[in-house]
Amino acid sequence: MFPKLQRAVHAIAVALGICTCLVSTAYAQSEKAPTCKDADKLAVLSSPIAPWKGAPLRIVFASEDPVEGELSLIAPDGTVAVKSSDRRGGPPYFWSLEVASPTTGTWQAKLTREGTTPECATITRDIPVKAKKPPGPSATKNSVWPIRESWNRETENLYSAWIETLFDAPLDETLSWPALHDVLRDRSRNLLFNHLGLAEDEKNLVIRPDCADLPYFLRAYFAFKLGLPFGYTKCTRGGGGKPPKCVAYWTIQKLEPSSQPPEQHSTSSGLLGIFSEPSTKPSTKPATLPQGLVPAFGHYLRRTVANAVHSGNGRTAADDNNTDYYPISLSQQTLRPGTVYADPYGHLLVISKRVAQSGDAAGVFLAIDGQPDGTIARKRFWRGNFLFAQNPALGGPGFKRFRPIVADKNGNLRRLNNTEIKANAHYADFSLDQSQLGIEDFYDRMDDVMSPSPLDPLRAMKEAITSLEEQVKARVTSVENGRKYQTGGGAVVAMPDGASIFETTGAWEDFATPSRDLRLLIAIDVVRGFPDRVARRPERYAMPSGKSVADVKAELETVLASDLSARKFTYARSDGSEWTLSVKDVVDRMASLEMAYNVNDCVELRWGAADKTDEAATCKRRASQQQRAKMIEYRNWFQERRRPPRG
Repeated sequence: MFPKLQRAVHAIAVALGICTCLVSTAYAQSEKAPTCKDADKLAVLSSPIAPWKGAPLRIVFASEDPVEGELSLIAPDGTVAVKSSDRRGGPPYFWSLEVASPTTGTWQAKLTREGTTPECATITRDIPVKAKKPPGPSATKNSVWPIRESWNRETENLYSAWIETLFDAPLDETLSWPALHDVLRDRSRNLLFNHLGLAEDEKNLVIRPDCADLPYFLRAYFAFKLGLPFGYTKCTRGGGGKPPKCVAYWTIQKLEPSSQPPEQHSTSSGLLGIFSEPSTKPSTKPATLPQGLVPAFGHYLRRTVANAVHSGNGRTAADDNNTDYYPISLSQQTLRPGTVYADPYGHLLVISKRVAQSGDAAGVFLAIDGQPDGTIARKRFWRGNFLFAQNPALGGPGFKRFRPIVADKNGNLRRLNNTEIKANAHYADFSLDQSQLGIEDFYDRMDDVMSPSPLDPLRAMKEAITSLEEQVKARVTSVENGRKYQTGGGAVVAMPDGASIFETTGAWEDFATPSRDLRLLIAIDVVRGFPDRVARRPERYAMPSGKSVADVKAELETVLASDLSARKFTYARSDGSEWTLSVKDVVDRMASLEMAYNVNDCVELRWGAADKTDEAATCKRRASQQQRAKMIEYRNWFQERRRPPRG
C-alpha cells in the first residue's frame, strides 16, 4: 500500500474504531525507527477485519528474516493474555496468537525480537476491540469483492503463513480431507476463519477443487478475505507439439461472459470443472452473480473459476508472459508455501511447508494436491510425486508462482510481465533456470536445496521408502472409491481413447487411476534404484568410515528388501473383506500394475492379484475385451514410464 494511502486508511480506521486488517511496517517503522533496515520486511495481520468482543481475536506477524522473538497479546488492562516464542515457517517466518474472548478496549500486539538494535527490538500494534459487532464488508457493483490491499512481499508472506498453518501437522502424520471446504471450516487451522465478520465460513459453501483448481481456489479465497486483486487466464491444453497458450484474461472486475451453462460437473460425483478448450467466440449471455458478498464469492469460485482453469494453465512455456504463473529459481528462499508445482503431465501441487534438514534427518518440502474425487491430501516432495521432464510439447514444468496483479493508471487490473517481476523489489524471482535442467539435474538440485549437508545414505533410503508407502496408501483410497462406485450400482464406465485416458471427465476421471498409477510405477523405480543412485553420487552422502561405495550399496540393497517386506497395508476386496499386502508385494507386482488402472476391473485385479489365487477368489467384475485390448495397446506408455502428449 502506498504510504499516503496507508496513512489515510489507518487514520479513518482508527477514527471509526476499526483495526486495519493488514498493516505493512514499511511506513510505520520508517517514521518510528528509520534505522531499522528490515522494517519493510515485516507484515502484521489482525483478524477479524473489525474485531469485537464476540469473536476470537487472532494476530499474525510475518518476517522475511529468521529472527527469534516472542509475540504477545496484551489486554486493555495491561495484562499479557497470551504469548508465544514459537516461530514457525522459514521463509517466511511467522508467529501467531489467538484470544478466544477478547474484552472491549484497545489491545496491543507486541513482537519482541532478539539480535537487533534496541530501537528495533519491539514492534507493537494497537487493535481496538468493539463491544458490538461492526458491519462487515459489503458487495460492490463493479467487482466480485472490494479491493482494499495490494499484492507485495508483505501480503505474499502472510499468504505463505496462512497456507502453512492451514495444512500443518507433524511430519509423520498422514493428512487427507474429503474436500477443501472441510479444511477451511476448521477454525483451528484457518487463520482467516470468519475474517470478514459475515459468518462466511459457516454458510456451508461447497469448495471442492481438483488439482488444477486447487492453486486458484486457495489464492482466490485469500484474496477474497484480504481484499486483494484476483484473476485467471483461459488457456488451451497444448497439442500438435506445442505447449498450452493462453488466450483471454479475466478478473474480479472484468467478468468472463457466461458462455457455459450455470453449472457443469462430472455426472458421477458432482465435481466442478470443464476440460474443453476455451471458446474465443463472443457470448450473448452476460455474466451474473448472486446478490450478497459471500454468495457471489461462492458462485464465482465454483462456477466461474472452476469452469475456466485446467492443468494447461500450469504448463505454459517458461518464457511466456501471458500466463497466470511464472517460473522461479530453486532455492530455500523462493520455494515458499503457496508456490505451485506443475508437472509436465498435467498434475499440480502447492507447497505447504519446508522442514529444514536436521542433524539426523533430511530436509523435506511438503505439498498438497487435489484429486478428481475432491480429496485434498498432503505429500512429500520426491521423484514419485513430483514428475519432471523437458519436452517442448508438454510445456514448461516446475515450480512457479502466481503473477502479482496490479492496477494500471486507469484502475484496470493487469498482471506484471516477466521483465517487471525481475525489476520489482517485492518479487525479483523470475528465472528460467529450471528450463535449462535435465531430469537428473533437476532432482539433484532439489536434493541440494532440501538438504545442503551430506545425508546418511541408509536414512535417506528409508525416507524414500516412506514416501513410496504413503503413495501406496493414498492409492488404497482411490481404488476404494472405485469399488464403492461399483457396489453402489455404478454403470460400466466408458474408456477414453489414446492419451485421453489420462485427462478426461466423468466417472473415468473420478475412479480410474492411470495418472496416479504411472506416478506409482515411477516411484517404485526410484526406490528400487536408490542403491544405484548412492553409488552414482557418493559425494552427496555421508559415507560410513571404512566402507567402500560397493559395500554401502550392498548394505542398502539388503535393507531395502527387508524394509519393503515389513511395511504392510490392507485394502477392501470386492466383497468388502480385508486383504493385507506388503509394499514389497506392490513392487513385485509392477508388471501387473501397468494394466491395473481400469475402474471396470475388480479391486483385486487393480492390486495385481494373480488369477486362481485366494486373493482373487472374490473378484466378480472385469473390463470388457474391447477395453482390455486398448489397455494392451497403451501398455508401453506405462512400461516406458512416459505419458504421451496430446495430439
